[in-house]
Amino acid sequence: MRNGRKVYDSDTHLRPTAEMWDDYLPAAAREVLQARYQVPLTMNVSGQVMEPPYLHRYVVEQGEGWSAANPRTLGKASPAENVTRQWQRFMGEKMPRADAEWTSASRLENMDEEGVDVQAMVSDFPRSSAQPELDLEFMKAHHRLLQDFCGGAPKRLKALMVVDARFLDESVQEIRTWGSAGWVAGVRVMLPLDFPLDHPALEPIWAAANDAGLCIVHHSASSGYPGYRDLWGNPFLGRLASHPWGAMRAVGSFLGCGIMDRFPDIRFAILESGFGWLPFWAIRMQDQMDYIGYAANLEHTVAEYMASGRFFASVVLHEGPRMVKTVTECLGDGILMFSSDYPHPESRFPKSVDVMLGWNELDDQLIENMLWQNPVKCFGEP
Repeated sequence: MRNGRKVYDSDTHLRPTAEMWDDYLPAAAREVLQARYQVPLTMNVSGQVMEPPYLHRYVVEQGEGWSAANPRTLGKASPAENVTRQWQRFMGEKMPRADAEWTSASRLENMDEEGVDVQAMVSDFPRSSAQPELDLEFMKAHHRLLQDFCGGAPKRLKALMVVDARFLDESVQEIRTWGSAGWVAGVRVMLPLDFPLDHPALEPIWAAANDAGLCIVHHSASSGYPGYRDLWGNPFLGRLASHPWGAMRAVGSFLGCGIMDRFPDIRFAILESGFGWLPFWAIRMQDQMDYIGYAANLEHTVAEYMASGRFFASVVLHEGPRMVKTVTECLGDGILMFSSDYPHPESRFPKSVDVMLGWNELDDQLIENMLWQNPVKCFGEP
């Protein structure tokens, strides 16, 4: 709680170490991973340099898009020799605890310091397009790991399930198995390249999430969004574009194909993708639906879906109160949710909550909605 207000942080991050994964993976998978894909954890996600003895990460496949290790500077024809990607500047006043990325006790201490009651954690696992058998083991192990990680503080630590479109039957079973668990805040669906979010093969996943009363969550990454192959290795363009481009596509696909009509209890949220573009996108989407009438046949307008109480978006703090006002005036006060991106460098730790509380031009009820009411409607009562 901060200044008498309850706070639900809708976008934070958890990244398990290799040693944590080893407790949940079968022996055959561990042997392959330890022999070929284990690398020392020399820097945490906040940008803090770690000291030996090191923990480890499993890196099964190198990333694409702007996260490549050898970046190109804008205005240069190619990456410079012997130049590697530099970590982003930490935007807060001090670093979180060094192990908070993977240790629940340290995370809870940081939550208390910042005044956060509940965190929704975006967690992930190593993936490989060439070794789907490893991915399937990680997907199953991931949910067992989250059950234990959140178990010490089940009212405060929540997490997103992660399922994979390549394993439809197994994904549906994971939702049925874990969907009612207290730690589950929603479901992320990982998609292979060129597999759209509106693909009819995903209907069983939407049905399972709808039956479980769970939100479907989009959180963009460094690859897989429109145009990600056309950034030519430049991290500035990549970070600038990846999240909003990916979310725009996701919103267009999810709303445009009628999922909210077919599944009346399903909710949809976008995280860490900006939010000021939402009114523009609602108007443009509606215009294109009217213009290309055969493309979509929906029961409501795009703005009505966004304002229905079933669509949510996390606030990125740098867009500020004027953008909040714009979105609220156009689409209502039931969409936006507080988020900090903790413990990533974009976090304003330990004053992320204070930033929003300092937006004095916004009325108290709108602040209350963003800090607590809207995240609870999105993810469920803690």
